[in-house]
Amino acid sequence: MSYKSVNLEDTISIENLFTIHYFEYMSDFSFAGESHDFWEFVFVDKGEIDIYMDNIHTRLKKREVAFHKPNEFHRLQATGSSAPNLVVISFSCNSPAMSFFREKILTVDDLGKTLLGNIIKEAKKLFDCRLDDPYLTEMIKKEEKPLGAEQLIKIQLEHFLLHLLRCSQNRNASALPKPAASKGSSEIFNRVLEYMENHLDSRLTIDLLCKENMVGRSQLQKIFQQKTGLGVIEYFSHMKIDAAKQMMRTDFMNFTQISESLGYSSIHYFSRQFKKITGMTPSEYVSSVKALAEN
Repeated sequence: MSYKSVNLEDTISIENLFTIHYFEYMSDFSFAGESHDFWEFVFVDKGEIDIYMDNIHTRLKKREVAFHKPNEFHRLQATGSSAPNLVVISFSCNSPAMSFFREKILTVDDLGKTLLGNIIKEAKKLFDCRLDDPYLTEMIKKEEKPLGAEQLIKIQLEHFLLHLLRCSQNRNASALPKPAASKGSSEIFNRVLEYMENHLDSRLTIDLLCKENMVGRSQLQKIFQQKTGLGVIEYFSHMKIDAAKQMMRTDFMNFTQISESLGYSSIHYFSRQFKKITGMTPSEYVSSVKALAEN
């Protein structure tokens, strides 16, 4: 038999990577602005942020992403009432399809957010530098880097951009078809996640979560392990600490008030949990974030 090869075309091909950041900003943070000859996008993971693109000003909200085209002056500023968590990635790409993203603000779905999360995870494995330094200009690779980390970042970044393109062309289209079982698991996960978000001031148990969301204990544990790599209550503990970090960055409440608002039995238990999850005490965390903002 004689076979003929098929040429696979690249719609979007990332050529170089400049920065990958995950920022946790204070509510009064301000970045004076810059322009550069490569692409950049800003995704709001939590909170909201004011962004300025040339002469355009807009408020970017949770799950929205804004693109800055090459040589476009851009700056950002926290709103004063919200301490935002942001993903900022800059890269060079000369593919014609990138013209779609000029001056675009798009909403990111669950798949897009998962892809960004995977990029951040791989970046932490690959680079020997902090991902939360807004003034970092060069990302140094670790001497012993994981096999395929660079390629996985490139593939997932291209997948993210292609997914946004496809979603814009057809709101009902999905970048990857999902099996029926996966849809059910996602619905349960999202339902329980929403319940957790609405009860951050409570001391939840697995039994209560199962009862309120009509799901079996073993099924719920399995879903959370698959989607987050954590147990249900462990993930809830991380959600509480993430909420605490946002409150700390607004400067509206002291540690005791934050502890009480999140349902902790005491400030001492809250501090132990905070250090267990973040590796820092609450005071060390606030000092670290403020130090970055003041550089």
